[in-house]
Amino acid sequence: MIKDFDKLLDFFIKYLIPETSISIKKGNKIFGAFILNKDDLKLEVLGVNNEKENPLFHGEISTIINFFKKKNLDPKNYYFISSHEPCSMCLSAITWSGFDNFYYFFPYEDTSSSFNIPHDLNILKEVFNMSMGNYYTKNNQYWNSFSILNEINKVSKIKREKLLEKVSIIKNHYLELSEKYQHNKNKNNIPLN
Repeated sequence: MIKDFDKLLDFFIKYLIPETSISIKKGNKIFGAFILNKDDLKLEVLGVNNEKENPLFHGEISTIINFFKKKNLDPKNYYFISSHEPCSMCLSAITWSGFDNFYYFFPYEDTSSSFNIPHDLNILKEVFNMSMGNYYTKNNQYWNSFSILNEINKVSKIKREKLLEKVSIIKNHYLELSEKYQHNKNKNNIPLN
């Protein structure tokens, strides 16, 4: 389980958000992910949404593809970190890839309400008949999932205050990126924009 959330949040600010900004300019959504080595929290790979090339290239899928381009890496030795709670396709991809965990920053509700991208919740409801609050089993035989924001709320008050400053920075960046995506999304020919 991740203990150094300060370092984790820095990866969002220093690496994932800048790559996401580039991806948004190409017409892609705001989603991305990265993979950290469990031993030293070294950044192994990251990926961002690339739906302009292929509608299946969600941020998590791009990250998984980048991970397996490297040879002989055991997913069980890594943390999988996603900007947003993974959609049903990405949940399956994480599972099939062999990761025993994933962490996400924004939950489905934020993806829908704050970022106006309701497809995750709609697909879970319409295709899988999963109602609000009953999306998937968070801890199962394949992996354990964690909300980064919930985990931060468990740390001491002094540490939490510092972390919440970075959380605020990350949220503001993603809101800005979302505005750019929403402004241009009708120009994109992504099936579910």
